[in-house]
Order: sequence, then structure tokens, then C-alpha cells
Amino acid sequence: MAPRKIIIDTDPGQDDAVALLLALASPEDLDVLGITAVAGNVPLPLTQRNTRIVCELSGRTDVPVFAGCDAPLVRALVTAEHVHGKTGLDGPPLAAPTIPLQEQHAVDFIVETLRNGPEGTVTLCPLGPLTNIATAFQKAPDIIPKVAEIVLMGGAYFEVGNITPAAEFNIYVDPEAADIVISSGAPIVMLPLDVTHKALTSKARVDAFRAFGTPVGDMTAAWTDFFERFDKEKYGAAGAPLHDPCVIAYLLDPTLFTGRHINVAVEITSELTLGMTVADWWRVTDRPPNALFIGDVDDAGFFALLTDRVARL
Repeated sequence: MAPRKIIIDTDPGQDDAVALLLALASPEDLDVLGITAVAGNVPLPLTQRNTRIVCELSGRTDVPVFAGCDAPLVRALVTAEHVHGKTGLDGPPLAAPTIPLQEQHAVDFIVETLRNGPEGTVTLCPLGPLTNIATAFQKAPDIIPKVAEIVLMGGAYFEVGNITPAAEFNIYVDPEAADIVISSGAPIVMLPLDVTHKALTSKARVDAFRAFGTPVGDMTAAWTDFFERFDKEKYGAAGAPLHDPCVIAYLLDPTLFTGRHINVAVEITSELTLGMTVADWWRVTDRPPNALFIGDVDDAGFFALLTDRVARL
């Protein structure tokens, strides 16, 4: 079977970086047409820089990187340096990337790629706020039916919020964009906090990366160590959730995950619950299903896959 064609939309972030490594290490399964950066965990100048750093670290300098939207559709940007550090990839020092940033805007790349390709052949993989994807859909609604699938990290229901009591960070940063994407009619798979909080690191799992004895292994372990410190303190857990790699793992082996096809709506008006993903898990409304909402993961299988693939780099 030919590798699945994907565009990764991201705002690295240490867990985004690990997700990118997983994708870039899997060329037999995933054809990464391009990586688009969006403002989110840190501002756009850092997210596009961090994306290029990860591509260079992986040895995949053939994958083009595009800078996208630098602010949400209608709101001021909220960032997460308190989690990821001032650069978004705090931890060991990182050299400036040498691979170029593409001149084309990320939104134009998304539109052009979908518009010029056969219907149902390109999957969008957002790992951050949905600003780039929503802007593309607004600019060129004709591309929506051409999307094979949108597999995204975002939202929460039983795990509620991680940036406010009600909202997950990616959705909260640009709830209007999330509303546009989730209500677009495109096939959607959501990897919310409900599942990512079951994909927790441990000392043994991080040590497995370090045991590669490679620059990629050392950096993955170091990024994970840095990322862990915040979530261990916040949640009192033994490890930290690797949110964004769940998206790539789902593409590589969906049998690791289980969920329900349900209706998901995004709150965009309430100050109290802004950005909440209201998931009709129990199907108590007559709202039609619009997303496969993932609720569980085989965490041992997930980390086995992640470790095996990243070891290739």
C-alpha cells in the first residue's frame, strides 16, 4: 500500500517535536507533503523555527516547512511558555536551523495541495490551534470535500480542561477556528485529553529513548524530561502525557485506539466555558455525529511503536 499523504500543522512544543519525529521516521507509512507552522505554544517565529530544527535533527531536510497564521482568527494569542519554556523547545541548547523556510504562506500551501490533488488523498494532521486549517477552509471552501480526513489533537470531555477549567489548550487558543473545522463536514478524528492523559511517560520509557545512543534519542529524552516537570507537578502523576504523538500513532496503527463516533460542538460565546468541546459521549442529543472521539489507548503498544520508530532516526 502506498504511504498515506499527510500535511502536519503544528506549534512545537516538545510533544509536537516528538510527534514530528515519529512521522518523519515512518516514510513507508506516511508521505509528509509539508509541515505548516501556526502560532500556539509559542509565537509563530518560534514555531516555524522549531519545526525546521526538528526536521534537521531527523535528517528529513527534504520536507518543506511553511509559516502560517501568527494570531487566532478574532482573539489575542494565548501561549504556553509556562509549559514549554521560552523557546517552545527548552531543554538542551539548540543550534539555529539551516534549512530554509518556504516563501509560500502555509494556508496557500494547504489550499493548493488539496485543490490540485485527487479527492480523498490528503489527510490533515493538526497538532496545535486550528487557525491555519480554518483559514484555508474559509478562503477556499471547495477544498473541504477533498480532505481525506482530519486527525487532530485537541479537546477534552471527561478530562475537562488543561488551560481553563473547561477547555483544552489547542481549542481554547482559537475556538472560532475549531468551530469552523469541527463543523465543516470533513471526516474528523479527535485525540482529546481523555486519551492523551493515558499515554504517560515513565522513567523506563524515557530511558529507552536515551538508550539509543543517538542525537535523536538523547534529544527526545531531554525534551521529554523537560516536558514532564510541569505535568508531574500539575497532575501528580508519575509521568507526562505525550499528547501530539497520539495523532501520528493513530495514523500508523489505529487499532491501538478506541472511541465513539459522536457529535462534538465547540463553545465560542461563554466566558466561563469558552473553548469547551461539548462531546455527546452518551448520545443524549439529536445532534448528528461529526467526529470519532477517541477515549482510550493501548499505552504499552503506543510507546512500543514510538520507541521503535524514533530509534530509526
